[in-house]
Amino acid sequence: MNKKDLLFLKELTEAPSPSGFEVPAADILRKRLAEVADSVETNVLGSVHATLKGKGNGPSVMIAGHLDEIGLMVTYISDEGFISFEAIGGVDAAVLPGMRVNMYPTGEESTQGQVLRGVMGRKPIHLIEPDDRKNVTKIEQLFIDAGLDGKKLKKLLRVGDPITYGVGFEEFGDGFAVARAFDDKIGVWAAARVLEEVKKAGGAAGDVIAAGTVQEEIGLRGGITSAYDINPSIGIGVDVGHATDYPDINKKKYGQADCGKGPIIARGPNINPVLFERMVAAANKLKIAYQIGPESRGTGTDANPIQLSRGGKVAGLVSIPTRYMHTPTEVIMLSDLEAAVKIITCCILDLDEKADFVPR
Repeated sequence: MNKKDLLFLKELTEAPSPSGFEVPAADILRKRLAEVADSVETNVLGSVHATLKGKGNGPSVMIAGHLDEIGLMVTYISDEGFISFEAIGGVDAAVLPGMRVNMYPTGEESTQGQVLRGVMGRKPIHLIEPDDRKNVTKIEQLFIDAGLDGKKLKKLLRVGDPITYGVGFEEFGDGFAVARAFDDKIGVWAAARVLEEVKKAGGAAGDVIAAGTVQEEIGLRGGITSAYDINPSIGIGVDVGHATDYPDINKKKYGQADCGKGPIIARGPNINPVLFERMVAAANKLKIAYQIGPESRGTGTDANPIQLSRGGKVAGLVSIPTRYMHTPTEVIMLSDLEAAVKIITCCILDLDEKADFVPR
């Protein structure tokens, strides 16, 4: 991955954007595509739609990645300066004790872009009863220590302010990268990169829209509204998928998906079978490795609302094998992400006005 694209990925993953607070990540996406797309619009929910006009009457294609990440929200600030919180999205309480977090204050004495550092507090193991040590500490039993007295803290922080894990993007090992929010900044990155590659190739037969959707983690809300608003012929979701190449994962139950062996092309009821075969054909044409992801029901991704929008849409899903999803250390292989962009771009460029997706 070149330095420019790597920096774009780093900026996206480190931009704080829990569901409902996606503006920092949306700003980065708008800036990246301002000179690429023919138009860049943001709807009332906050989803970003960047459109590249087509050369003819081919089918329009929306590539959707969601801007939001899981996070936390301030619910109470004690007089002593300790912060209570609740989860935004599917937060695993087991990973929280001992974490450092970032809080984004909007109080009367806060400044634009200010970040407050906090430490996740809990009784040390010495003070926890032996039987309780066996249990995961509940979120309501945890608190955040900002190192400030209550009076000062309440002038900075407000109830409802968002919180993220206090970690960033990092490359490690042989081609791997780790970040707190690959779910789903990698999808947003891929959507933007596909738009850039399609433009570089001279455009597609139909309009291509890179959509950075919002509030996926709390109910696919941006995907629902963007699919309805844009009304594309085809919608392709790009998201994380469960890698199963590490210890204690039951492959008989969850299937085989390895980091470094290519993106996962979903197959099942949520996926248009013709589009699935076209994406497989694109991968084979490019001689790029891919994996098939069996999805026996509706997926928990933007591909689900895309398929069900209006009278029904052609839906596809490409996932990047990801280890340790919904933790502060989500892990991917960068080559899988780049391969996904190439496959989706090739598939889009191969479309024309004669493309027929009715299952037969």
